[in-house]
Amino acid sequence: MSTDKEKIASAVRAALESEAVKSGVSLPANFDVFVERPKIASRGEWATNAAMKFARQFGLAPMELAGKLVMSIDKAGIINEIEATAPGFLNFTLTGSWISETIKTAVEKGEKYGSNDLGRGRRVQVEFVSANPTGPIHLGHGRGGVVGDVLASILAFSGWEVEREYYVNDAGLQMENLGRSTQSRYFASWGRGDEAPFPEDGYPGDYIDGIARVISDEYGDSLLSRPLDETLPLFRDKTCGLVLEMIKRDLSDFGINFDIWFSERSLYDDDLVERTIDLLKKNGYAYDGDGAVWFRATAFGDDKDRVMIRNNGVPTYFTSDTAYLLNKYERKFDFLIYIWGADHHGYVPRIRSVNKALGRGDDSLEFLLIQFVSLLRDGEPVSMSKRAGTFVTLREVMDEVGRDAARFSFVNRKCDSHLEFDLEVAKRTSSENPVYYVQYAHARISSILREAALRGIKLPGIEGVDLSLLSDPCEVRLAKEISRFPEEVEKASSALEPHRIAFYASSLAEAFHSFYNSLKVLGESPDLMNARLMLAEASRVTISNALKLLGVSAPERM
Repeated sequence: MSTDKEKIASAVRAALESEAVKSGVSLPANFDVFVERPKIASRGEWATNAAMKFARQFGLAPMELAGKLVMSIDKAGIINEIEATAPGFLNFTLTGSWISETIKTAVEKGEKYGSNDLGRGRRVQVEFVSANPTGPIHLGHGRGGVVGDVLASILAFSGWEVEREYYVNDAGLQMENLGRSTQSRYFASWGRGDEAPFPEDGYPGDYIDGIARVISDEYGDSLLSRPLDETLPLFRDKTCGLVLEMIKRDLSDFGINFDIWFSERSLYDDDLVERTIDLLKKNGYAYDGDGAVWFRATAFGDDKDRVMIRNNGVPTYFTSDTAYLLNKYERKFDFLIYIWGADHHGYVPRIRSVNKALGRGDDSLEFLLIQFVSLLRDGEPVSMSKRAGTFVTLREVMDEVGRDAARFSFVNRKCDSHLEFDLEVAKRTSSENPVYYVQYAHARISSILREAALRGIKLPGIEGVDLSLLSDPCEVRLAKEISRFPEEVEKASSALEPHRIAFYASSLAEAFHSFYNSLKVLGESPDLMNARLMLAEASRVTISNALKLLGVSAPERM
């Protein structure tokens, strides 16, 4: 079934073709007509720039072509009025039936309202957070986690088969430093810290002391008499395991759960690194030189080739990333999404180069870079966390402001924009707090429906309601916001912009609060009351669906 947007695009296309025949003008085959919401709400429901786009081919001024199209467009039973506005837009006001169709669709589809099939069942992997298992999750990881989780939900809602993955960097020098940090604290707990000095690049947080105590409880002082290098793997693996448990617990409590926790070490255990290098050499994109193995990055515009295996035999991080990319394709994903911190921007062109070397196009993967989070309290910066040693943990923030406030705030700005997160604002029960504002709209609707039930008023069946009675500007504005939800889901999915759903939820909540403050629902004539009850129910469904995509609760009481 065609949407109003598609019907308008088709009507404009037909009018252009008709005018072209009359004027002897040749138009491109299968040309597109772009239809969008007008920037000024009072100028109708839809607008197109088609007259400006094709004016030159007709040899006319845009407003002149727009005037001709106004006269020739078939209104198709849905268009009430067409207006040409400078510098050549066509604005469409629809018949009142669009309000009825919007409300009916939202109520009847319920939890599926807003969904689409853009993905067509294709497989997409969203890899996000992927913080080194060397300490607690901090705010930056938390923001990346929410962006990844919400995007994955949007893609699933849009017909993709989604897999959420966390890449565990459990190989390399940082893991050795982690093990030595715990080993040093273990020795110190027995009064023998001078025998295992704390590493210069160690991890100083209180959590390391806690892990050392756990190891002491399990092994007693039996590790003190053994050589440090002999026990280091034990300290490394125990610490990594316990930190990973802490990370999983924090993320799960934050509403983030992964399908796969992928070990970097497995790339080496399964000989995938060696196999990847062999494949690149075979294709002419890797070579030996100066005792090392190199990736031919200059073949893809890089300023120099990149080392894969150093001349001491130690692989670089880039090598693991290369093997990991091949592994993803071997698991038959159609599309890959990497969500990284903004400080990793330099690695993006390198992975794109490897992607090409593996025979894949740029459209097979995408990167979202997450900017940093600054934590404030009433506008003043918050100091670092003692527990983490160098940063504020996600757990500390979650415990103070709650999961919903943190999640909504983290996705309420474009991910490539710096975020200032004020703890006090996130706790306020007012319109200053964006998540409270949206949740309060849902709670208000639930309150209306509860009060109706107490009065013995049942929610009417949608077919028996005269929705044409909804003509007040507040009603029309609210219906228009509801009708936008499927479009916003499509845009968020296609452009990989999860912030769109948070922006939309705030806009819908504002429209509902305006409706609620201006008009009565209960106590009106039965026909008007039933129409407004259906409008409220359609609003509830839509707000609930938007909050579900954001991983935020939709409370019935506040």
